[in-house]
Amino acid sequence: MLSHTFASPQAARNQPRSTTQEWYRETARCHRDMNQVIATVTAAMAVEGYAKEDLFAVRLSLEELIVNAMKHGHRGDRTKTVRIRYHVDAERVLVQVKDQGPGFDPDKVPNPLAPKNLLRSSGRGLFLVRSFMSWVRFNAEGNCVTICKNRS
Repeated sequence: MLSHTFASPQAARNQPRSTTQEWYRETARCHRDMNQVIATVTAAMAVEGYAKEDLFAVRLSLEELIVNAMKHGHRGDRTKTVRIRYHVDAERVLVQVKDQGPGFDPDKVPNPLAPKNLLRSSGRGLFLVRSFMSWVRFNAEGNCVTICKNRS
């Protein structure tokens, strides 16, 4: 289920706009919802004139974070909702992704560059997010992450 704080969700999809003064809220329960959220955030970035590289970085990071929330936080339970808040202005993009799971300790995620982890089929998402974003912060419970991408 996708929800917006815009006056009309359909208008929001048809008329991308800057979010200079406000935080907007979205929700996702499945991959279709996730794709709509990512499209909405990147459309707001496009209105502000962000470079393609910035759009790619935010798109990839959001996909990783939302998929991780659905897969690990919710353990695939589609009755649970991932909550996303975002703010886009001319200088930076801020996005918060929160799941209903018990959380995790980000410091205990294995380093994907360690020799023993190089051939693993998973475990690179958080590394990629940290690489592409200007900064990444987790709440104490580990079920909410806030990312920031400064304009290139």
